[in-house]
Amino acid sequence: MVNLSIDPPPFGGGPGGGGLARWLVYPALLVVGLAGGFVAGRKTAPRLPAGPVAAAPAPARPQPPPAPPAAGAPAPAPAPAAPGSAAVAAAPAAPAGNAAQPPAAVTPPGAPQGPLVRRISVTLQGPLEESISRALPEAERSWGEELTQVVNRLLVWSMQVSRDGRKGDKLEVLYELPTAQPSEVQAIGDAGPASKEPTVLALRYGSQKLGKLLTAYRFKPEGAPFARYYTAEGVEVEEHLQDSPVEGYEQITSLLRDGRRHKGVDYKTPVGTPVKAPFDGQITRRNWHFGANGNCLELVDAKSGRHAIFLHLEAAPKEMQPGTKVAKGQVIAKSGNSGHSTAPHLHYQLEAPDGRVLDPFAVLPTRQVKLDGASKGAFDQERSRLEPMLIAKR
Repeated sequence: MVNLSIDPPPFGGGPGGGGLARWLVYPALLVVGLAGGFVAGRKTAPRLPAGPVAAAPAPARPQPPPAPPAAGAPAPAPAPAAPGSAAVAAAPAAPAGNAAQPPAAVTPPGAPQGPLVRRISVTLQGPLEESISRALPEAERSWGEELTQVVNRLLVWSMQVSRDGRKGDKLEVLYELPTAQPSEVQAIGDAGPASKEPTVLALRYGSQKLGKLLTAYRFKPEGAPFARYYTAEGVEVEEHLQDSPVEGYEQITSLLRDGRRHKGVDYKTPVGTPVKAPFDGQITRRNWHFGANGNCLELVDAKSGRHAIFLHLEAAPKEMQPGTKVAKGQVIAKSGNSGHSTAPHLHYQLEAPDGRVLDPFAVLPTRQVKLDGASKGAFDQERSRLEPMLIAKR
């Protein structure tokens, strides 16, 4: 049998043995060379971690982006990073639809119109309307007349700007604009206010003549039908007639002293609000000059002889005929929007026996409402919210 040992036989030997030795040496050298190459390869090859060898991964296929989570559902947790890999910061998630918004702030002048809070700071240099219009951004100056009328209705209870205003008086106004343009709403006529106009949230007027600061903050007490305006001390800006012809009105929009040369007091109130007799008297007229007055009644005071006129009523009840006697506080009609009226309101006019127009707030007893208790606490909170937006930073 042929010896296949890897140990080569010794060279040399007896005569005739050299050919066979050479024949055996070459394969042995070949085996030794192969073994040496295998050992060298083992030493120079990169080492793999212990354990079974994983198959090479297949090329990854592009995957579609994940579907966004449903509204309100929690965001999926990120997959844990592989050991030794660097963490990749995720992009910030978009805020959810019901996420908390930043605190409301005054919208800078010139912003798109809408239910946004705006503020202007005015230094009186002439007529109030010119000063206010000059302070408005150019795109909103068409609101100058309407905003001036709203501001004037609040100031008129303490001063007449045309008479008492002084150059250099300071005015700050916090307000909102309606969504419609002035040309799209009804104009403010002699008989009542426009259906839409700027809403003043708060104002401050520093009067040099009066030597004091006039303030007004819009606030709706709990259970009240309408919001009203109060001074910083919680006293209502408007006065009330003790024997008012209408209760539950939203605002007085016209007075004899407001400079509009209006002959009566306009109560902004919904159609159908009860109208009461302010004194004992007798009906003397009904529905005259219907085109302008609409449904109307005239009542004469049995004691003083003064005339009370009620215009733009919803209807003049049939029982309210000339000669009918009524008692103080009796409902004689309901407010409306008839005749030359641009919005629901009651026109209340008081005349002396000789026909002179009288200011009811100058000749009749009045009162003012003062907030107290829980209403005063709620008002103070609302004032604290509005003041930082109203007061200019010094």
